[in-house]
Amino acid sequence: MAEKVIYAMYDDEEILKDGAKLLVSKGIKIEEVFSPFPIHGIDPIIGVKPTRLGIFSFIYGLIGLTLATLGMWYFMIEDWPMNVGGKPNGSYLENMLAFVPISFEFTVLCAAHGMAITYLIANRTLPGMKADNPDPRTTDDKFVMELRPSQNPSVSQQEILDLVKKTGIIELEQKEI
Repeated sequence: MAEKVIYAMYDDEEILKDGAKLLVSKGIKIEEVFSPFPIHGIDPIIGVKPTRLGIFSFIYGLIGLTLATLGMWYFMIEDWPMNVGGKPNGSYLENMLAFVPISFEFTVLCAAHGMAITYLIANRTLPGMKADNPDPRTTDDKFVMELRPSQNPSVSQQEILDLVKKTGIIELEQKEI
């Protein structure tokens, strides 16, 4: 069975935010908002939960720090000890201060790359993945709000359409997916 979806297009993010506030105050759930740039303050309005990307970043950073520590211990202490600048080379602990910059840089490298890859996978925007965008104009200068009448059983589809028309839309589209 095909599900109906309503797409309301706006040309200004403040009008979209005001419209979202109106719809949510009437008990209508907004499924998604598509925009060419982040709209600050829209997440709490439409009920988007905070991201856990920071937790993943911390984990990727710990992995980077662990790999850097193990690599420096193996390469500089175990496998091929070198006396560079008169530094002691008998143990990792004696050399640890010299390895701080490398540890920091590798931690940041792994955290940044891990976050970027996680973000791209979570948003399905890696090359080759099909985009979820309802209208290509949302990558340029338009904003689209997606509503699903099936997620709003207490309100009829016509009531949703009437309320959406009062929010300052420039275009309204209904699709079956």
